[in-house]
Amino acid sequence: MNFSLEQLNTFVTVYERKSLSKAAVKLNKHRSTIGQVVMNLEDTLMVTLFDKVGRSVEPTKEATLLYRYAKQAVEQLKTFDKLAINLASGDIEAINIGYCSFIPQIAIADVRMQLARDFPNLRVNLFVCGKDKLKQGIEDGYFHFGLVNIHDSKAINSFHSTYLETLSFVPFGARNSKLAGTSPDEMLSQLKNSKQLILQSLIEEGLSDKITFSPNNEAIDQLSVVIRLTELGHGWTLLPRSIVKSEYINQSLVQLEVSEWKKSLEIPISLWSPHSSQLEKIRTSIVNALQDYVDYVLEELNNDLCQ
Repeated sequence: MNFSLEQLNTFVTVYERKSLSKAAVKLNKHRSTIGQVVMNLEDTLMVTLFDKVGRSVEPTKEATLLYRYAKQAVEQLKTFDKLAINLASGDIEAINIGYCSFIPQIAIADVRMQLARDFPNLRVNLFVCGKDKLKQGIEDGYFHFGLVNIHDSKAINSFHSTYLETLSFVPFGARNSKLAGTSPDEMLSQLKNSKQLILQSLIEEGLSDKITFSPNNEAIDQLSVVIRLTELGHGWTLLPRSIVKSEYINQSLVQLEVSEWKKSLEIPISLWSPHSSQLEKIRTSIVNALQDYVDYVLEELNNDLCQ
């Protein structure tokens, strides 16, 4: 037996609405058309699907047995139809984005919400991973985009690379901690003798010699855990300067001023992706979201300097 999408969709809609008239409204068709489609389907199956009860219809046992399979078939056909349209128009149904754990989380959230506005039907999967895994994932076709640090990278011709911004890492401690009350001239000595909390991803990125100041240190995998332990006074840590604005933690953390540090640790960030015309509009959306985030943070930091 061969069934059309129209027949299955009509059957499912009538079954769910229990009314030919309501199904007609839902499908934007005349009631008589809906009735004819149901009759044709009943003739093909040689069973009665609905019994008329007043102005409504009640599914028969046969209809109930068929409904789940018809519903599944309709949804699969809709998915197939949508995918076919996307392929024909060059659109992508889903993307995977990887990013280093030290990227401020609100920046990632801003990217996702921007994509939701620009591409409402696009599924976006987000993964925390290191640069090597991101690079391999893009080469294998698993990752469509990667937010990576390029502090020691050479030109990579096989990827589309867009420089975004340099994250400035500075020391932070709990606002009510002993370190918070230490003078800038004495701060470096105190940092070297205090527990340092280090993001594991910074070590994996080959930055260990640049970020480790205290022999008393602990490596932690998640940015949120590092922030929370620092808030609780368990130690101090290096974080992007913008984290105070982006994570709304300026009430619990304070930047620790060090006289000997004339310049913060700078980590340049780029957006990597394969060279693909299909990804161009999505790439533009991601870059715009991140640029808005950077502009906001810079404005806030400038306002603080002016106060």
